Amino acid sequence: MSKIKIIGIFFVLVLFSCQNKIKDKFTDTYTSGVIQIAVDENFQPIVQEEIDVFEAMTPKASIKPHYVNEVEAMNLLLKDSVRLVIATRPLSDNEMKYFKSKTFYPRSYKFATDGIALIINNHNSDSLITVGQVRRMLTGEVTNWNQIYPNSKLGKLQVVFDNQNSSTVRYAIDSICNGKKLSKSLFAQNTNSEVINFVSRTPGAIGIIGVNWLGNAKDTTNLSFKSEIRVMSVSNEVTATTANSYKPFQAYLFYGYYPLTRNIFIILNDPRGSLPSGLTSFLTSDRGQRIILKSGLVPATQPIRVVHVKDEN
Repeated sequence: MSKIKIIGIFFVLVLFSCQNKIKDKFTDTYTSGVIQIAVDENFQPIVQEEIDVFEAMTPKASIKPHYVNEVEAMNLLLKDSVRLVIATRPLSDNEMKYFKSKTFYPRSYKFATDGIALIINNHNSDSLITVGQVRRMLTGEVTNWNQIYPNSKLGKLQVVFDNQNSSTVRYAIDSICNGKKLSKSLFAQNTNSEVINFVSRTPGAIGIIGVNWLGNAKDTTNLSFKSEIRVMSVSNEVTATTANSYKPFQAYLFYGYYPLTRNIFIILNDPRGSLPSGLTSFLTSDRGQRIILKSGLVPATQPIRVVHVKDEN
């Protein structure tokens, strides 16, 4: 046998071996296996409920969620540590260029619409506020409650959020402050639960938090929030009144009356069409969207079934 033929056979065997290793990297299928996903921790309550139902319906599937801030979630996707992320933004142009350079073409699906809630202590009687006043709080132009409510005796404002890399902070900068820097006097509490706890025991505090953390489990109508804090009514007008201010109730999110809303996306990088695609199909299905509806958020209206058709050419 000539050296050329031997080299050719060796090359084919090596190539076949490499292909098998690539195939063996993931063993999950559309309805079975174990996968890790990254989830913006702002949506832990609702996503965990979705996972619990999905695993009950698909007993051979196991989902291991990493509840992290938005920056960490995106980094895990970029490092190929996960193939599915739930976040409040799709991939940026630079991130898409990075994936395309590796011949990956991830896709984004709208999952739900969320509201950013402003929460205050139960002893704070001033519960109407404008977006403009919130902006002045966040940028440090307003530092005392009586600068907004002249009769307030609460003293210094204490604005709190979860953590510096969270999607809530990014929303505050981009959508409320129009790109302006946040005041250095704002407090980070690490988690959403800690924000709620801090506000519940601090009369002068105002917390910025995703509305899905505030649902009252005893109220199936989604018309009330956790009793340990108060949720403010927010207005887009110059002056907040009871007639033009809205709480982040589901109907007000849906019709756009509540001004502080954001979309939630599923970002999927699963060219094999395996378990991440199966989970995405469930999340956007009628069953998955009904869980969103029950949570008080606004579901995406169009169910999606993720399938991958092999190119025969």
